Amino acid sequence: MKATRDAFGEQLKASAVKNNQIIGLNADLGGATKINAFGKEYPERFLEMGIAENNMIGIASGLSEYGFKVFLASFASFLTGKYDAIRCSIAYSNAPCILVGTHSGLAIGKDGVTQMGLEDISLMRALPGMTVLNPSTYNQTKSLVKFLCENELTNPYYLRLGRQPVSELYTEDDSFEIGKGFLHRTGSLGVVFTSGCVLGDVLVATEGFDLSVIDIHTIKPLDREMVIKYSADHVFTVEDHTIIGGLGSAVAEIIAEEGLNAKLHRIGLNDIFPESGEPSDLYEKYGLSAKKIKERIKNELSL
Repeated sequence: MKATRDAFGEQLKASAVKNNQIIGLNADLGGATKINAFGKEYPERFLEMGIAENNMIGIASGLSEYGFKVFLASFASFLTGKYDAIRCSIAYSNAPCILVGTHSGLAIGKDGVTQMGLEDISLMRALPGMTVLNPSTYNQTKSLVKFLCENELTNPYYLRLGRQPVSELYTEDDSFEIGKGFLHRTGSLGVVFTSGCVLGDVLVATEGFDLSVIDIHTIKPLDREMVIKYSADHVFTVEDHTIIGGLGSAVAEIIAEEGLNAKLHRIGLNDIFPESGEPSDLYEKYGLSAKKIKERIKNELSL
């Protein structure tokens, strides 16, 4: 088991061999975000900004104007907390930078709510032109980071990563397309859309239920066709994030706009700040453990 943040650091370092335009910016947390793997290999292309995220964001935007492919990394809560700087310097300028927010969700545990990225998807998907990625496993993250490194980008990206090791559910040969979901199972009673590091728990929780399960690694742009195709009587969304403005809200928008005949059940943090604790205890308390997800689905399906 490996964390998605590990995949980021390793793939960034690997891709930089062939692309000398890749620049890494760090805000004093390179060991935690794993961007240090790149920095140690390419110190001449690595800038330590210190605890000055606003400054880092402005410099990233400027470097991108000169043709550099800039990855800037910090904890999701710290990075997206500098919203005005991201909005004006990156989004408004349509600077094709890659903002990397690690330590997202409840699963960072004992560090507590000030360190937890719980509203970052809501904030980033509201910005015009911002693509929002939330990969679920190590291999999926490597694939998406490789894409970001090897392709010309025309807009900014937000890449959301986790701290905790997660089960690997994909092979190195699996391919992923920006804006397209990944179908794991098909069912007739409804569908579960999930995103990020809770995918493994969702797959365990839905065993034995006649439900489709779809991994949404791109929250913006969301796979509209897949939502329309698989939405049946019951639609569930599961995310380690607030249900306000995140994956659940994005799916709800499509259901409403398309007039789909489906009941939506959003599983995630419901307008609350959690507390510090063991990740497994927090997942249990806030309904994101495999056991609690299963109970919620069973109750909603009246089984």
